[in-house]
Amino acid sequence: MNLGILVSGRGSNLQAIIDAVRFGKLKDRISLVISDREGVQAIERCKRHAVPYKVIKRRDYASKEDFERAMVSALKAEGVELVVLAGFMRVLTKTFLSAFPMKVINIHPSLIPAFQGLRAQKQAVEYGVLYSGCTVHFVAEEVDNGPVIIQACVPVIPGDTEESLSERILRYEHRILPQAIKWISEGRVKVYGRKVIVEGARYGQLPFNPDLEDF
Repeated sequence: MNLGILVSGRGSNLQAIIDAVRFGKLKDRISLVISDREGVQAIERCKRHAVPYKVIKRRDYASKEDFERAMVSALKAEGVELVVLAGFMRVLTKTFLSAFPMKVINIHPSLIPAFQGLRAQKQAVEYGVLYSGCTVHFVAEEVDNGPVIIQACVPVIPGDTEESLSERILRYEHRILPQAIKWISEGRVKVYGRKVIVEGARYGQLPFNPDLEDF
């Protein structure tokens, strides 16, 4: 499967996908990485591993729709079959999503539907929850609200800060995102309305649900 990955920053989840491909855990190909910012660490990761990338900046286009059409055009030109948002800090609209129906996934640092939007880890710490985590989900027009593929549960420890919780959650993000990609690539992910079933997966275990198989 040809992957397109959208990034905005340091690209640690991008690195997790690159490593999964390099070490044979994913049989897929990273066809294109798009960054909406210049000079970010994610681009350096692409250069280091000879991964094709483009910088497509919002400010270079008259409208958000034109910006999204430019990304769609670049991804389609590379034969991308699944789009992965790996720290992409923009909300996508119907203009983009309709070009890849149910073929856009995102990693979010909370147990959706809790703490949607920006700085989810800060929201969790301030709310006082005892557990947070991360979610891979299909992207819908409503922010961080698409059907859930896999979640990982992470404890919130007394004295946690936004930064310490973020780092703890991030280690789990690096595992569930490539796992979700592999399940989709294998054709095992089935969507029934808001419910997602991974065929043959084991459910009901902690901290991952469904349980990890390869990561």
